[in-house]
Amino acid sequence: MHQKKISSCKAVVIGGSAGSFSVVSKILSHIQADFKYPIIISMHRLKHLRTGLLEGLQIKSKLPVIEPFDKDRIEPGNVYLAPSNYHMFIEIDASISLSTEDVLNHSRPSIDYTFSSAATVFRDKMVGIMLTGANKDGAAGMKQVYDKNGYTIVQDPATCDMETMPKAVLQLFTPDQILSPQGIIDFLNNL
Repeated sequence: MHQKKISSCKAVVIGGSAGSFSVVSKILSHIQADFKYPIIISMHRLKHLRTGLLEGLQIKSKLPVIEPFDKDRIEPGNVYLAPSNYHMFIEIDASISLSTEDVLNHSRPSIDYTFSSAATVFRDKMVGIMLTGANKDGAAGMKQVYDKNGYTIVQDPATCDMETMPKAVLQLFTPDQILSPQGIIDFLNNL
């Protein structure tokens, strides 16, 4: 594995599906309260269940967790969770764009859309993290993060409830790091 350095981070983008709620909860509960980068999370969620996920993460997190509105600006130290049944894109002016266009990879929000738009905006100034999940959504987006010299981390498949998502990434390229959830926490707290 090549060890690339992050010169100056502008965003951390996390994708996950089946099993990822517990991992994201653990990450947010252990991130330092003075963490200065925005965290953008695209997680598969039930489209008819509008409450519970956000509130669960808000209880665990030391940082503010919000479901953004269309055109909200991305601010350091906030956690942005893709709203249920909306794709979440990152715009060139570092704002968030929400969309109800067709599902991608059987999902809305699509992790691919969030990763690929973030890669276009943040390029080598972002960290992309793929967590546990049961389909291949996010793999192509992570490849774009990698291609634009973003820093890429995949959850170690041995620690996943569902290893399909991390393994889909590993079939496309070798990420900068393959880490356990605790390894991801340690990495972020040392950014």
